[in-house]
Amino acid sequence: MRSACFKICIGALLILTGLNTRAQETQKMYLSGTGSDHTVNWQFFCTQGRNSGKWTTIPVPSNWEFQGFGKYNYGLAKDSLRGKEQGLYKYEFTVPAAWQGKAINIVFDGSMTDTEVKLNSKSAGAIHQGSFYRFKYDVSGLLNYGKSNLLEVTVSKHSANASVNAAERKGDFWIFGGIFRPVFLEVSLKTNINYYAVDAKANGNLKAALKLSAAKAGTITGQVYALNSQKVGAAFTTKVKSGDTLVNISTRIASPKLWTPESPNLYNVVFTLNQNGKAVHSVKQRFGFRTVELRVHDGIYVNNVKIKFKGVNRHSFWPTTGRALNKKISIEDVKMLKDMNMNAVRMSHYPPDDHFLDACDSLGLFVLDELTGWHQHYDTQVGSKLVKELIEKDINHPSIVLWDNGNEGGFNFDLDHLFDELDIQKRPLIHPWGIFRGTNTQHYINYDYGTGTGMHGHDVFFPTEFLHGLYDGGAGAGLDDFWDQMWHTPISAGGFIWDFADEAVVRTDKNGELDTDADHGPDGIVGPYHEKEGSYYTIKEVWSPVYLEPREITPAFNGTIRLENRFFYTNLKQCSFSYKLARLDNPYHKAGIAPKTGIIASPDVAPGQYGNLQLQLPAGWQNFDVLYVTAYDITKHELYTWSFPISSHDKITAGMITKTGGSKASVEETDSLFKVKTNNGIELEFNRNSGILVKVKNAKGNIPFNNGPVLIEGQDQSGFQKLTHRYDGDNLIIEAQFPPKKTEPMLKWTIYPSGWVQLDVRYWPIGEEAALLGVNFSFPEKEVKGVTYLGDGPYRVWKNRMKGTSLGVWNKAYNNTITGQGNVVYPEFKGYYSNLYWMKLETTSQPITIVCNNQDVFMRLFTPANPQKTYNVAPAFPSGDISFMHGITPIGTKSQKAEYLGASGQKNKYFNYDKNIEDALPLTLYFDFSGK
Repeated sequence: MRSACFKICIGALLILTGLNTRAQETQKMYLSGTGSDHTVNWQFFCTQGRNSGKWTTIPVPSNWEFQGFGKYNYGLAKDSLRGKEQGLYKYEFTVPAAWQGKAINIVFDGSMTDTEVKLNSKSAGAIHQGSFYRFKYDVSGLLNYGKSNLLEVTVSKHSANASVNAAERKGDFWIFGGIFRPVFLEVSLKTNINYYAVDAKANGNLKAALKLSAAKAGTITGQVYALNSQKVGAAFTTKVKSGDTLVNISTRIASPKLWTPESPNLYNVVFTLNQNGKAVHSVKQRFGFRTVELRVHDGIYVNNVKIKFKGVNRHSFWPTTGRALNKKISIEDVKMLKDMNMNAVRMSHYPPDDHFLDACDSLGLFVLDELTGWHQHYDTQVGSKLVKELIEKDINHPSIVLWDNGNEGGFNFDLDHLFDELDIQKRPLIHPWGIFRGTNTQHYINYDYGTGTGMHGHDVFFPTEFLHGLYDGGAGAGLDDFWDQMWHTPISAGGFIWDFADEAVVRTDKNGELDTDADHGPDGIVGPYHEKEGSYYTIKEVWSPVYLEPREITPAFNGTIRLENRFFYTNLKQCSFSYKLARLDNPYHKAGIAPKTGIIASPDVAPGQYGNLQLQLPAGWQNFDVLYVTAYDITKHELYTWSFPISSHDKITAGMITKTGGSKASVEETDSLFKVKTNNGIELEFNRNSGILVKVKNAKGNIPFNNGPVLIEGQDQSGFQKLTHRYDGDNLIIEAQFPPKKTEPMLKWTIYPSGWVQLDVRYWPIGEEAALLGVNFSFPEKEVKGVTYLGDGPYRVWKNRMKGTSLGVWNKAYNNTITGQGNVVYPEFKGYYSNLYWMKLETTSQPITIVCNNQDVFMRLFTPANPQKTYNVAPAFPSGDISFMHGITPIGTKSQKAEYLGASGQKNKYFNYDKNIEDALPLTLYFDFSGK
């Protein structure tokens, strides 16, 4: 280990001692690995819990719980149950003798929580308190140059400072122990630039503040470069007096390319300290030109454009490594957020790894960077130090547009002035959950119907948490209503969903069990390993910056789709569009026609404006079943693909069922039954006193699909008298009789000579609203293997989460997943599916095919199991097993009932006082019980 380290050191030495005359740069020498995917073993001793009381090794960086040490704790645990173990670390390393006389710091990027550092048995400095912050010690006078050095670090999981525990260790998130971010040596000349803060405005003005060590008279020069190393603008210079510790420098760049999430243009600036005509020390900083403003009673502006933040809260987290992450994970996280068409992310509830902010800079996301605090805050002494560390590390990232002082009451107001004083860019400061300095960031406010508060108030409405995901609730559910109001309300600046990913830890003390601490951790849009849940695609559609107005595609369609440009900086002529026409298979016929694709001309539509897509579809497009339209951003990344039905339900139905082809069915009457036999061996039994199908059998045996149609509770079922039968030609009609009145409901079975069975139902809800509308059938869940269907999928829907699906033929294997709980399989099987055309239920015996000849009918597949704690996320389901429905239930969030989330969270409304038969809810189904 020491020999490998020595090679690194020698490489650094050659750069530092210089076989060239260029200015020397500050170098890093890692003592740990660079991330969770590259670690270095240190000696380790845990004082309590698992594997305690003995010296062994541990990878650094890591959280020790995942390496089999100590005790797992969630932040809300009782104090008596908290692990308060310490971790003792040792590591030996060597530095070159030639480093003597240089400035050397040892740097910790993150250590949980109180960290005491000794080098060669001598203290490096005061114990550091606070988990998520970079801290460093000058160890130039403690090193043995050219010899072995012993680094000893004692990390206390539980802080000796009560306010640190209150702010960090008692939050609503997992708490861990250990050195979880890299440790390295920072090496430069004694005379150096040791800190630099850059402020680059959208108008091209650039200024920087540089701190110097041991400076003599000379100059600082600066030069801006494009990322391809081409110079941008002229060099600029300022004088340095002997003993100066702070120098300001500025320039102006003509017409710079601006940084935004839609075009994250970046530059480098190099600052060089010169003395006696020679370059002594230089530093390089990546940055972007952009201006951030909070305009009171108006909005948040970036580059003079009012922004609607489409954001999510993100923990630094991975199931197998906790808060110890790596660059690859950060990049993938940012890509997923961008793929959901988000433009912002809030750090919850602490500053992240550098590589995450680097990814936000380069890929393009607005960032809210946060000082830790959850209902409680750091004291002023510790908090002042941590604010300084937070800002010094993160200040130059153009992605960071706001600072957060704590969260949900965890505000130390005495720290506010430090954000103002330490940030050269003067970014706005907010108190998440509070009303502060012109922003209203209150959490989980209900949908605002115009009461003079929230979105209808005077402060910029900017909820840093507004839909609290839990299991399958929240996140995408309610978002369409909220976003429509946010988008059209001038005082709204958008908001942030809670949260990105389920926090489920792999319990090394419980055979690898995934643990979310019951209902505390499964709040994500994605699963713990970033499995995409249904809300992922809902968000992707709702937040697409290209908004296509809903429309039906009829034979008279002229190829024009109206759209709105919801980008903030991008004209749609910079984007690209395509279409695909497809025929869809059904259980009896293959499509037989290959899809046709084409390019759509990009319209010239400025941000915030409306325009039209002109599709120019080929002749014969009406012969296809579905039209897909895809929008791509300027990088050719898919924004969203919309699907538009072309073929009607009548057309699909006519292409599947056969009514003729045999002799008419026979019927036998008993006291309580009509027993029907068809010429192809299908036997049906109907209860004469209820109209219900009670038995199905074919030549292969019984089919346990029965006990329907039963109107769902709350529907008008009154008046049924008896079941009668008659023939209409060769078609056997079995229908219900009701008392004579102006209008009557309908229940009619038609058995065709082919063996197909048709059901017609017409009904009304009782009253003006209903939680559920539709009919039920029974089928034993244990006999279901899966379903293939034509409809919207592949994810299930809720009444207030309809977007994010696509029309197609979907094949789903049975699973019993509870979203976010245990070992999940996505997409989930059980639930509601919209826009049903047909379904083929695969069973352990023989299949059943059902064709629906009505628009806007939901297929219901069984009842999902409820999670451990239901809150508002276990909506009512009808009785029975398989249902065909006109109205389904919405779902709530962890903190809100569905009815508080907007219009689509209300019960199904049905206003008809006359109950004319043409206004009844119609349902026409065709059944193939042949077992084909």
